[in-house]
Amino acid sequence: MTVPTPSEHDPDHPHAGSPRAAPGEQPGTGPAAPQPTPPYGVEAGYGGEGGPLVRRELREAAVCAVAVAVVGIAMGLLWLWLAPRVPLYNNGEVVLFKDPEGEQAIGAEGVFALLGLAFGAVSGLVLFAVRRRGGVGLVVGLALGGLLGSVLAWRVGVWFGPETDLPAAARAAGKGATFDAPLELHAYGMLLAWPVAATLVHLVTTALFGPRETPDAGAAQPQDWES
Repeated sequence: MTVPTPSEHDPDHPHAGSPRAAPGEQPGTGPAAPQPTPPYGVEAGYGGEGGPLVRRELREAAVCAVAVAVVGIAMGLLWLWLAPRVPLYNNGEVVLFKDPEGEQAIGAEGVFALLGLAFGAVSGLVLFAVRRRGGVGLVVGLALGGLLGSVLAWRVGVWFGPETDLPAAARAAGKGATFDAPLELHAYGMLLAWPVAATLVHLVTTALFGPRETPDAGAAQPQDWES
């Protein structure tokens, strides 16, 4: 009498060399593969490392914006000092330009634009010298602070400049007298000179002289697989 051998097509019979199921493990299933971890150690959801990073960027942007905007007071005082005056003449009835063909008004706006470019370049260089590593928050804060500083400089020049109420200034000057027109900024695009110059200077200096990321010497090198 012969003993029947198990069929090679029997699914219940384990083949030679096939792995046996571990105790408590269902047949045909392998050990659970480890779940991939998110890159850079940032966990999904609230409470991971992404939250503190965003808060730090927002804090740096706010501090940078306030620090740069305050400097706008100095720019406004310089504009008040350097801008050419526009002379007006009171003939007793109306107020006229004493020099109708003069370019003092355009010169005042040009001085404001040049000061904005200078303050923007200096603020971009100072920020790079203080924080060489850069960052999105710093760039946003620099641009926003430059814009706020330009607006503050404009208003400071108007507030501390000649009288903005022309009838009152004409009455105070008297008939036949000459007085200065208030500082005005008709081309509002001049307000962008500071933030644009600051952002460009900071980005260029960071790209040229910023710290470079070097590869980790202890990182595992890729292995050559033999066929």
